[in-house]
Amino acid sequence: KKAALLDVVMFKRFTQNEISSQTQVKSSVGRGIRTNILDQYPGFEDIVDEILPKKDSMVLAKCTDHVQLLIVHKEPIFFQYRDGPWYPSLRLVHRYPEAFASSTWRTDAGAIRFVLGGANIMCPGFTHTDGDYSNEIPVDAPVIVNAAGKHCAMCVGQVKMAKSEMATSGKGIAVDNLHFLNDGLWQLQKID
Repeated sequence: KKAALLDVVMFKRFTQNEISSQTQVKSSVGRGIRTNILDQYPGFEDIVDEILPKKDSMVLAKCTDHVQLLIVHKEPIFFQYRDGPWYPSLRLVHRYPEAFASSTWRTDAGAIRFVLGGANIMCPGFTHTDGDYSNEIPVDAPVIVNAAGKHCAMCVGQVKMAKSEMATSGKGIAVDNLHFLNDGLWQLQKID
């Protein structure tokens, strides 16, 4: 299942044609989604009413391979694989970086071209002197990845290696790259 997540959720060639249905979320389901997102991202509490307004409608778009997009005002703001955690879109992260600060790691500048090509982030990118993985993020949790010298996030991923293992082994895949700058979800600014 874990290996399938990378193949499925990657938005490298995602288009609007991969959305099979869109349904308006009932208010009780919307409250549940808001609660889950607030539990995952504590810094989101100050802006949750602005991003996920109680009065406005939320739409869940079901996509191929068990991926769901949470859409508000025709903009995809979160995505989810099966019943897993909610991952923010990069556009949302760029708009409110402080809300996701506790879920952010930084890699060295050498990883940028690989990450923007869709590659997973390897452990040496974080253990490099320019890297930073000091925020406590458990394995399989969402993580926002920045690069040294850049102020905007370059990808949203899933942690695959514990901090202690990263410090001792120094090699292997540390983060699965699920959504990166200029991929299909990034290019899909509005969903009709």
